Amino acid sequence: MKRPGSVAGFSVSWRERALAAFPAGSNGEFGMPPELVPVIERGSGCRVWDTEGAEWLDMTMAWGSALVGHANPLVLEAATRAAAEGFNYAAVNRRSVELAERLQSICPCAERVRFVTSGTEATMMCLRVARAATGRKKVMKFEGAYHGQHPVGVTSMLNGRPSAMPASDPSGAGAPWVETDVLVAPFNDLETTTRFIDELGSDIAAVIVEPFHRCISPVPGFLQGLRELTRRHGIALVFDEVVTGFRFALGGAQEYYGVVPDLAAYGKALGGGFSIAAYAGNASLMDTVNEHRLPGPNYAWSASTTGGNPVASAAAMAVLDVFSKPGVYPSLHESGRKLRSVLAEALTAAGEQAQILGDGPIAQIAFSKTAVTDQKSWLASDRSRGRALMLELLRRRVFLNPMGTKLYLSLAHHDAAIHEFGSRVTDALKATAASRRL
Repeated sequence: MKRPGSVAGFSVSWRERALAAFPAGSNGEFGMPPELVPVIERGSGCRVWDTEGAEWLDMTMAWGSALVGHANPLVLEAATRAAAEGFNYAAVNRRSVELAERLQSICPCAERVRFVTSGTEATMMCLRVARAATGRKKVMKFEGAYHGQHPVGVTSMLNGRPSAMPASDPSGAGAPWVETDVLVAPFNDLETTTRFIDELGSDIAAVIVEPFHRCISPVPGFLQGLRELTRRHGIALVFDEVVTGFRFALGGAQEYYGVVPDLAAYGKALGGGFSIAAYAGNASLMDTVNEHRLPGPNYAWSASTTGGNPVASAAAMAVLDVFSKPGVYPSLHESGRKLRSVLAEALTAAGEQAQILGDGPIAQIAFSKTAVTDQKSWLASDRSRGRALMLELLRRRVFLNPMGTKLYLSLAHHDAAIHEFGSRVTDALKATAASRRL
């Protein structure tokens, strides 16, 4: 097969090459029309440049993993220095030990730690540990939650085939068995969740929750009630901190909301863009992956070829150094408030009825007249209006995910960048409103 660099003397663009190489020209989830697919060449701070030289204001920041900004010099220096001494040993190394100790010191639940390379692996291993430790088969998640691309992670996320909770919807999972092993509850509804667990708790190994559910904050008492409920039934409470970890506070959602789970999954911001993730928890549960317990019972196999490699570990240590500087979290929260304020002003000026979701350095627009507190109310919003706005922002060189997901800020998004984004939102709202009238 001929490599698609040129055809009959004519140059083929990087966009065309991407469309020929990847399904939908994407490595996953972006879902852009073919004519809008960019191929990124480089990034710095809160901006990226594509292969055609165009500059984009980045409002996805590698899906939140570049919280320190693209090509952060401190992270780059640490990773480069480590790389000169070897990329990977597939073994515990000095830098991974230092990083594990650092996580133990700042993450409330982290008595023991294991490294992997992605948030998907981290959440998957939390659930395997819980199943092995308890001997129970079922797990519970919340409707609309995303916990990585393993089958449980996407169950009842897409709502392609809504089902009556606690039954689950396997659409997009590629694994019909989840219908028997995964239970689903409505986020922010402690009463219904309690009823489900009181009925089925003896079969449930774990309840996994995004403490900040997609872009929806927990109502007062929900996480605290979940902690009490799972403890009463001997169920492992798992916090998916892939998004919230090191973003809302140095100690993540556990510090921010004051609730400590049994197990937690970390990723994204930890590596500053490098591939590293971790799962951690209390020593008795984490001992489930102790190789001396092989073959069991109550043993779960866990290994990672590149998890905790010295380069990614060094980068993560530099990232945590950045986050540990005075004033970092007040600054991130203030930037988030400014972003949500700018969005609200633009929407009000355009005469749009919408909810501005978010907390910390995260925001999302829901075109809805009523409050959005769970998946049901999110699905009731005008998501086609949201996608039209996101696509128009792409046309205006704002790099983001047009499938209605979160807007991420970084430490590199200063006031000027936030107001620049607000101006482009204003223009995009006008353009999409005009096209709707036509």
